[in-house]
Amino acid sequence: MTEHSPLHAQLYDEMVRRIRTGEWQQGERVPSEKSLVAEFGTSRGPVRQALAALRSEGMIVGGRGAPPRVHRTVPAQSFDTFMSFTEWARGLGFTPGQRVIEAGRRPATEEVARELRVSPDAPIIEIIRVRLLDEKPAMLERSIFPYEIGRRLLTADLDGGSIYQALRETGSLPVRARHVIDAIAAHPLEVEQLHIPQGTPLLRVRRLAFDAYGHVIETADDRYLPDMTSFVVENTAAHRVPLTRQATA
Repeated sequence: MTEHSPLHAQLYDEMVRRIRTGEWQQGERVPSEKSLVAEFGTSRGPVRQALAALRSEGMIVGGRGAPPRVHRTVPAQSFDTFMSFTEWARGLGFTPGQRVIEAGRRPATEEVARELRVSPDAPIIEIIRVRLLDEKPAMLERSIFPYEIGRRLLTADLDGGSIYQALRETGSLPVRARHVIDAIAAHPLEVEQLHIPQGTPLLRVRRLAFDAYGHVIETADDRYLPDMTSFVVENTAAHRVPLTRQATA
């Protein structure tokens, strides 16, 4: 939100912040238009526009005779900037968490070798973690690194901090990434760690991360519970990116 944004957009951003941080609790009544007009010192028009936007996105429900109430929302994750899960969660007012399932050295499969641009069977480091939002499982994260980068992570506090923060401290900071998003049924490990039935649909984000020199420093497979997050992609006519279709594996 900036002072140059339309007033209704500023009000919308503030209301979203209140919902995300829990200042407006799920299920409670949204303040009346009259009280919001008085609080923000504006007319009813911008307030109604902001509330209409919240209603269209499912952040509030009711109206037309029923008092509008705060609805449980799915936190959105944008791809327009590069940030870690930890930074994203904190920015929305959630408490991020993680639990390491596996971390160790492996030989690269042909697919991983191709993505990391290393030789087949070359040593790589694989780290599998459950990521949490407010202590609730949100996704299963599989991250694979070239050995020389990943080996330094094995001594980091992976249960207590961000992998990207640890990478930053070693000088291997990702600055660009390519994402492929699709849907996949939960496999046994997700069933066990996310506490869901076999075959539950998950949002999968496959990611290749690059450093400032264009070197691949991570290939990742993140599998999200769809009721715990959504993804936002913003396009502009000035910077068009060709649309590509990719066959499923």
